[in-house]
Amino acid sequence: MAQPSQRQFALVAGEASGDLLAGLLLDGLRARWPAMSAVGIGGPQMLARGFETWWPQEKLAVRGYIEVLRHYAEIAGIRRQLRARLLREWPELFIGVDAPDFNLDLEAALRQRGMRTVHFVCPSIWAWRADRIDKIRAAADHVLCIFPFEPALLAEQGVAASYVGHPLANVIPMVPDRGAARAALGVPPEVPMIALLPGSRRSELRYLAGRFLAAAALMRRAKPGIAFVAPVIPALRAEVQAMVDAGEMAGQVRLVDGQSHAVLAACDATLIASGTATLEAALFKRPMVIAYNMNRVSWHLMQRQQLQPWVGLPNILCGEFVVPELLQEAATPEALAEATLAWLDAPEKVQALQQKFTALHVQLQRDTPTLCADAIQKVLEG
Repeated sequence: MAQPSQRQFALVAGEASGDLLAGLLLDGLRARWPAMSAVGIGGPQMLARGFETWWPQEKLAVRGYIEVLRHYAEIAGIRRQLRARLLREWPELFIGVDAPDFNLDLEAALRQRGMRTVHFVCPSIWAWRADRIDKIRAAADHVLCIFPFEPALLAEQGVAASYVGHPLANVIPMVPDRGAARAALGVPPEVPMIALLPGSRRSELRYLAGRFLAAAALMRRAKPGIAFVAPVIPALRAEVQAMVDAGEMAGQVRLVDGQSHAVLAACDATLIASGTATLEAALFKRPMVIAYNMNRVSWHLMQRQQLQPWVGLPNILCGEFVVPELLQEAATPEALAEATLAWLDAPEKVQALQQKFTALHVQLQRDTPTLCADAIQKVLEG
């Protein structure tokens, strides 16, 4: 076994949001064990910290039942090969970062063979798929939770867990510098700006990008001076640009590579796909309209397992509909445009929303890298 300072960890982060979480986790591990190494599957944030990735992270970035089925053979093959390699190389600890459909089964198989396992980000058993608790119990020696109510919920089910705060709460400033962000993007201070975030996966773009662009066209007709900015991941830029160029908004939507935080800091409101990005928007204290649309079969199956009336994280965490949610058939361009424009004409509502989001930010702000390392050290010490 490696010396404690030379410990090897294995991680799998299956999408962009997991890459950010894992990058901060690696910061904590590196501070605790400077000579440690980390291998597995990860993205650019992890690679920048010396992580060795064995497969491209994009191979796992698939969402929705039907979409996963289309890629099932390839994903299952990657998991089989990864499990075999991990059992051969035997890192001291495996950490599955989010991506529960991929990671929990992998963790269970590794743990059954005697490898210690940690799962970072409690699956949303409080929102939907409560049956996952049995799988979590079998898969993880410890769960790192990003929301404060989760450890008690897991403890009731016999699962050890720690609240480590939400890493985004430390990455995003309590008071975003809107002026600096606008200057960096070249957007004048007085120009109304809407951020368009239809998702970071091809499947999301397929179902949402067209609706968002049609909604933007309607908003532009109603308020011709609005600026529209859309952050995109570089790998999908050409596809998004083709969508923009093919419609009424050709030349009217500015695409920027990455920079989602700058775009959220600069905007007056955002039209945004349900997911982690909605929490980022809340931490930037920005009003939003949350939208989602997916394959009808996937949507039907998800609805049957939903436990709360909210889908968007800001609404779930606040326990009320603080921002609109327009999902599936309700996500029409007309409804999206109307709900987004409404924020531009309601400064009192925006101010009240910002107060709620500030309180949420304070609640989620912790020293996440250190708390993660503390919990992982306890797992390693038995």
